[in-house]
Amino acid sequence: MSDNYHVEEVLGKAYDSRLMKRLLLYLKPYRWLVTVSVIILIVSSLAQLAGPYLTKIAIDDYIVKGDSQGLFKIILLFLGTIGIGFSLQYFQVYLMEYVGQKVMYDLRMQIFSKVQGMDLKFFDNNPVGRILTRITSDVETLHELFTSGVVAIFGDIFTLIGIIIMMLTINWQMALVLFSVMPFLIIATSLFRKKVRQAYRDVRTTTARINAFAQEHITGITEVQSFTAEDRTFNSFDDINRELRGAHVRSVFYYAVFFPFVELIGAISLALIIGYGGNLVLGGLLTLGALVAFIQYADRFFQPIRDLSEKYNILQSAMASSERIFKLLDTNSGIINPAKPTSAIKLKGRIEFKDFSFAYEENNPVLKDINLKIGAGEKIAIVGATGSGKTTLISLLCRFYEYEKGDIQVDGISLKSMNEKDLRENIALVLQDVFLFSGDITRNIRLFSENISDEAVRQAAVEIGADKFISKLDGGYNYRLTERGANLSVGQRQLIAFARALAFDPAILILDEATSSVDTETEILIQKALKRLLANRTSIVIAHRLSTIKGVDRIVVMHKGQIREMGTHEELLQKQGIYFKLYQLQYKDQEVLVNNGNV
Repeated sequence: MSDNYHVEEVLGKAYDSRLMKRLLLYLKPYRWLVTVSVIILIVSSLAQLAGPYLTKIAIDDYIVKGDSQGLFKIILLFLGTIGIGFSLQYFQVYLMEYVGQKVMYDLRMQIFSKVQGMDLKFFDNNPVGRILTRITSDVETLHELFTSGVVAIFGDIFTLIGIIIMMLTINWQMALVLFSVMPFLIIATSLFRKKVRQAYRDVRTTTARINAFAQEHITGITEVQSFTAEDRTFNSFDDINRELRGAHVRSVFYYAVFFPFVELIGAISLALIIGYGGNLVLGGLLTLGALVAFIQYADRFFQPIRDLSEKYNILQSAMASSERIFKLLDTNSGIINPAKPTSAIKLKGRIEFKDFSFAYEENNPVLKDINLKIGAGEKIAIVGATGSGKTTLISLLCRFYEYEKGDIQVDGISLKSMNEKDLRENIALVLQDVFLFSGDITRNIRLFSENISDEAVRQAAVEIGADKFISKLDGGYNYRLTERGANLSVGQRQLIAFARALAFDPAILILDEATSSVDTETEILIQKALKRLLANRTSIVIAHRLSTIKGVDRIVVMHKGQIREMGTHEELLQKQGIYFKLYQLQYKDQEVLVNNGNV
């Protein structure tokens, strides 16, 4: 595994037009809602611009002249514009939040669907925490872009342009005085963007690292506690957490400096306007109402600038998140389904490996020159030392990985000519480490299949011998399992996995060390069920315990990625080769235990 397995890649430009065009495509199904939202935002901005101008009219035309009746009308008009602005802003925010939630839903579904279709090599190279970050926090960041970024930017720009026009209309000399402080604001904004951009990158990369680390070590909590590694794990987590805290503190620091600086520039500009504009009023060159209105516009002038700085941060955050999301969406599975797959709806289960070799890493073959034929309905066992390639062989039969050299055929059809889903619908795989989902037992046996009735679920459990313990549970088949089925014993989980496999009635049944974790009584129960239920079903059994495979039709012995021996149990013992040695080692150990009185 790479040393950078948990290290999040640093991505994201401040702005990428290619990414933005691709992001905007997600708004296309809701373009009419977005259009309405933009129109509402423009009208709302006009309502906001009307306030200071109404103040000018109130002072110059009514207050100075002592016209209380006219002043009352202006007050009502002023309140009316505020009410209209508030109502429009409410509907605009509601619409964009609705659109944002719809886009998030679409994006999450697309990412999850993509992840489900990836080959196992993808998961070998990407920690689960990183993938979860894509589905959760990265999508949430894009939600901010759609709700508070894309459309709101138009509103800020339109408002800023409107304020500039109104100030130039009232008095262009005062407007130039205000604009004189802009170079300082531009420099401050540029520095702020650079610093915040780097701080944000650090936050994003460290967030993904902490998610990956936490997920992995919580999943492996049994190992952590059994080897008393809590303190060491805590210290490692503390290092990453400190990095994340530091990145957040840096971003907060830059905000804490920038926004007060903008306020300071605004205060200085206001002082300049009061000084310059006050002299104009005293000289009779400007009305008092115009000065008050200009001051209000000047105060509002800095608000969209502050907002645009915030939008820049949202934009650059969205660029980084979208680049990560699109990188995942653009990653192709190593399994390439044919454009016109050969029909494989119901297979008989005849399997053949032809001159087959495979390597996870180049120049490091795991399987070499495999030639193996398995007849339909035949039961074979694959044995060999750890690392001999047994599990890899069945992983490739299930097409969890793509292969290059040689071929695998089922019923004479190359796996590369089939759709992978069609193939897997004909295969049931039971692993040593059974994975059960949270939910009831029926759900875990059926796995959302509409083709398996409740009666079929119970029948499978009865035939495999799981019904005996299920019926004793509180709620029976509705008994709620915790995550990974932790509230059941190892043997009970294995029996449910067997019932699940049998309920799907596969043409090919693969048992990968499926009985190595159960007690002798449960193993006997499983063996009885298998003898009765596996007739006319192609079965591949991988087992270290050779006592469990004596009844199979053939035994395939693997060693260092090659098939070295093949035959029945008796034939292989007579050869006195690798199988004989494995058998002798196992039973010699048992004899020692018996002689010592331990059995």
